[in-house]
Amino acid sequence: MSNRKEMTSIKKVFALLKVLERDKRYDPESYAFVMSALNLTTQKLKRQGHITGQELLEGIKEYALEQFGPMSRFVLEHWGIKTTNDFGEIVFNMIDAGMLGRSGGDSKEDFDNCFDFKDVFDKAARYTLR
Repeated sequence: MSNRKEMTSIKKVFALLKVLERDKRYDPESYAFVMSALNLTTQKLKRQGHITGQELLEGIKEYALEQFGPMSRFVLEHWGIKTTNDFGEIVFNMIDAGMLGRSGGDSKEDFDNCFDFKDVFDKAARYTLR
C-alpha cells in the first residue's frame, strides 16, 4: 500500500473514531456494513462516485439479506438500526466527518421511511425458511 493510501486510511479511521465518540447510537459494525454496502452497490451499478440515498438503501437491503439472511432485521436492530432513517444518520455522520462526499441535492430526508424493516426482512425470512 502506498503512503498516500495509508494516510487516507488512517485519517478515515480517526474520523470514524470521532464519529463513534460523538454519536453512540450505532455500533461500529454498522459503519463498516454501510461502507461495504456502498462499495458493492457502486460496483453493481458500475459507477464510481455518487449514488443516491435510494440506490444505497436498495444495496443495503440486498447486502443485509445476503450477509445475514433471515436474521437481517435482528442484526441491524442489535447495531441500533431500526429504520431506514438510521442509515441516513450513519451516512451523514460519515459525510460530516469527511469520510464520504455529498452532492448538492443529498439530504437525510432521502432515507426517510423508504421501507419497513419488518415487511422487507421478515418477509424474506419467511420465504427463506420455507
